[in-house]
Amino acid sequence: MKITFHGAARIVTGSKHLITLNNGKNILLDCGMFQGMGRDTITLNETFGFDASTIDYLVLSHAHIDHSGLIPKLYKEGFKGIIFATPATKELGAILLEDSAEIQRDDTRYINKKRARQGLPPFEPLYDLDDAKEVLNLFSNVDYNIWTAIEDGVELKFTDAGHIIGSAAVHLRIKENGKTTRITFSGDVGRYNDAILKSPAEFDQADYIILESTYGNRLHDDIHGNVDALEQWIKHTCIDKKGKLIIPAFSVGRTQELLYALNQLELENRLPAVPIYVDSPLSREATAVLKKFPNYFNKKIQKIMQQDADPFDFKGLNFIKTVDESKQLNETDQPCVIISASGMADAGRVKHHIKNNIGHSKNTILMVGYCEPRSLGGRLMRGDKEVKIYSELFEVVAEIGKMLNMSAHGDYDDLCQFLACQNSKLVKKLFLVHGDYDVQQDFAKKLHKKGFDVIDIPQMHQEFKLD
Repeated sequence: MKITFHGAARIVTGSKHLITLNNGKNILLDCGMFQGMGRDTITLNETFGFDASTIDYLVLSHAHIDHSGLIPKLYKEGFKGIIFATPATKELGAILLEDSAEIQRDDTRYINKKRARQGLPPFEPLYDLDDAKEVLNLFSNVDYNIWTAIEDGVELKFTDAGHIIGSAAVHLRIKENGKTTRITFSGDVGRYNDAILKSPAEFDQADYIILESTYGNRLHDDIHGNVDALEQWIKHTCIDKKGKLIIPAFSVGRTQELLYALNQLELENRLPAVPIYVDSPLSREATAVLKKFPNYFNKKIQKIMQQDADPFDFKGLNFIKTVDESKQLNETDQPCVIISASGMADAGRVKHHIKNNIGHSKNTILMVGYCEPRSLGGRLMRGDKEVKIYSELFEVVAEIGKMLNMSAHGDYDDLCQFLACQNSKLVKKLFLVHGDYDVQQDFAKKLHKKGFDVIDIPQMHQEFKLD
């Protein structure tokens, strides 16, 4: 058999790894969208590097768009196989993919108005709402910790990856010519002291491991300092500067972590008396899905829920529903907190909030997670003095803050702990994906010291034979 890497290869987004069996069957691990890649984003998302109609099975590690976002395009181009995912991933995927189609529709309309004035041909969205809805019929639920036969000689098991609700590490046992090969794909690895979710689970010995490496060369600060830091940013911006605190946050995972931290502040009578808006219909739906799976929560939050039935709700929280309500937030000078997607600030309503508030020093844009360097969020974090938003250049006058220890991705220690259940000498090869190349090179050196002898960092569309 062989494996080819068609995304998240020396970059962080676009997760797509294709296993081709000796009998010609194709198993695709994730089908993610490239995000925040600047001008290259559209080109990268237009082509898969393989024929969609030849894919027999898709195994989805979790619902984040950089892992799931091109599934409707795969369907549109001829995929009619089975999609294996955990129950929570299917539920989140349903709302995320529909939201992705709506964002493409709205952003395309906005961009094409300008292109028409310039005499340029219109952009076409990658897929539409019908594609996003119809592909859901191909999903098949698989629970954690159960070996499931997907065809003769191929078994699948999910274990909890602790990244977002329903996230999984993928394990395959593939029997060819009387020999069984064991392959593990980490998906995205969560943190071992996450505020909400259980820690990543141990897993059986693997022959080949495909491992994410987003934070392979850094250590996060103590996650428990997030509550204090968030309180300080709200006071600094909304009370002292009388401005708006704008927080780009992924609708799934990061937004709920922020709500949980804000709820803690309210319980401790430390939450400043300013309105807090979640301007993302998707975030509201995702929070509702999260609440449906309390068995995925860690023991600490389950204990808190005995006293506080809804740890994601508090006085002063407002969910914005309509576009008109969203626009009104930009027309008021009232100090407030606005949490809005996307996390890299490259799409969705938060991009409009940044555009309308970046020009005043009283406002703060607070980044709370990884941003691809070419994304709007990445450029703001880098300290660019001017940024382009919807083809217009804006001077960065607003304060740019960072609270990066809130990341749902494990750091170097977490990733090493994830691998601790493995006998490194029995791992034939470890592939590093989903990371910036310089980070991956540093991480590979650390892993060599831990006994992993053969490590590859695949390039885009690079193919490897598996013994």
